[in-house]
Formats: sequence, C-alpha cells, structure tokens
Amino acid sequence: MTPANRWEAPMRAALEEGRAALATGDVPIGAVVVDPSGAVIGRGRNVREAEADPTGHAEVVALREAAKARGEWRLEGCTLVVTLEPCTMCAGAAVLARVERIVFGAFDDKAGAVGSLWDVVRDRRLNHRPEVVAGLLAEEQRALLEDFFGAQRGAPDFGEDPPRL
Repeated sequence: MTPANRWEAPMRAALEEGRAALATGDVPIGAVVVDPSGAVIGRGRNVREAEADPTGHAEVVALREAAKARGEWRLEGCTLVVTLEPCTMCAGAAVLARVERIVFGAFDDKAGAVGSLWDVVRDRRLNHRPEVVAGLLAEEQRALLEDFFGAQRGAPDFGEDPPRL
C-alpha cells in the first residue's frame, strides 16, 4: 500500500468535516487524528465563526478531541490528517502534541507553515519533528476552497444595512 492510499480514507473523512463547516459559514477545512491502529480518535472542522473562537481551527479541534479520547496530551504514534496545510498555530500545536506525522491536502501559499511560507515542523531547534506527507487529494480541497471563496466574493456587498425593497 502506498502512503497516499494508506491515508486516503482518513483524508476523505477530513474532507467531510470540512464540508460540514460550510453550514456555519466557516472556511471548509477539516481534520482527523488517526491512532497507530488506524482508528479515528479525533475529528475537527473550522469553528471560528460558529464559536467566535480565534483558535477554532480544524486541527486544534481534532487534536483536543484526540487528547481527550486518549486521556493525555501526548499523541505519540498518531497522525494528523488535514485538508489544508496547517498554519503556524496548528503546526505548532501538532509539534507540541508530539504527533508522528502530518498528512495534508492542498498547500497554503498565504499561511502554510509546513513548507509553503514557513516550515515550523522541520525547525531543528524544536524537540520534535513529525514526518510530513503533502498533496493528498489536494485538487478536491482546492476546489472546495475556490467554491467557498468564490461565493464569498460573488455575494453582493450591501454594507451595514441591506437595501429595502
């Protein structure tokens, strides 16, 4: 089994989490944490809008759920699977949680911290450096983001008060 095939089912689960974020107006990014046996022990989607939480990124939500499921913050042997390259906060959280690997879909040229803009997870000054698998099902995530942001830009901007008809 190739690494891509190994992580395809968890990535599809992460994509479903991302799609679920659309219902609350959040950016459609999803994540799952997989334990060494292959079981999903944490799921997350962006909830920044839904919960007015600046830390409500899919990765942080999934890592928190996985830590609760394990009963400890160390997620050694676990894999974080996320639809978009993690930002600095999320990459840092993954390093601090001691995940074994990060698998992500699309690269994020604006805020990516796993190789695009920064490379937090490979910084030799840190005491833990997870393996990285990049680009899995990237086109599906890219299309989801393009649809979301296209709809955002295409919506008429009426300012504070919509016009009364």
